[in-house]
Amino acid sequence: SLSSPFPQRKSKITASRKLLLKSLMLAKAKEEWDQEIVDKQAEKERYLAERITPLHTSGLSLSQLQDLCRELHEKVEIVDEERYDIEAKCNHNTREIKDLKIKVLDLRGKFKRPPLRRVRVSADAMLRALLGSKHKVSMDLRANLKSVKKEDTEKERPVEVGDWRKNVEAMSGMEGRKKMFDAAKSPTGQ
Repeated sequence: SLSSPFPQRKSKITASRKLLLKSLMLAKAKEEWDQEIVDKQAEKERYLAERITPLHTSGLSLSQLQDLCRELHEKVEIVDEERYDIEAKCNHNTREIKDLKIKVLDLRGKFKRPPLRRVRVSADAMLRALLGSKHKVSMDLRANLKSVKKEDTEKERPVEVGDWRKNVEAMSGMEGRKKMFDAAKSPTGQ
């Protein structure tokens, strides 16, 4: 048999041992996760107890209750403003993170372009896609072409059908040359 240059090493850990280790790791991770949830809940309760003082409304007069309500409203407004500011910062940061992720993908060159297909698009549809709903004018390219009438083309090139030998014989003598000279002279003279 052929021996490979890199002999396969036998795993020192058996499959059953690997499975046991995985289950122990998962059990430990679940235990830590449960403990983290309990710690977060205790931290939340401690923070709320520190921030929120218990209300004693018994035995207060009407004016004292009104003052207490005004004070609570002021606190609520301050907390609401802080919440709004933090939310705005959070939204700004998430947008910035999104933009930076896109830039990173562009710089890495991992952006995959979809396969493009040829699509026939009229000039109107193309302008509508580019300009959106602003595009009102229909662009008919054929309307801008110069129209040519058949009668004009026929007038420009009168075609005489005849025997070419007769023309050659008529032009061959002095009379023919005189006719050619007169014919050439007459359009410019008029």
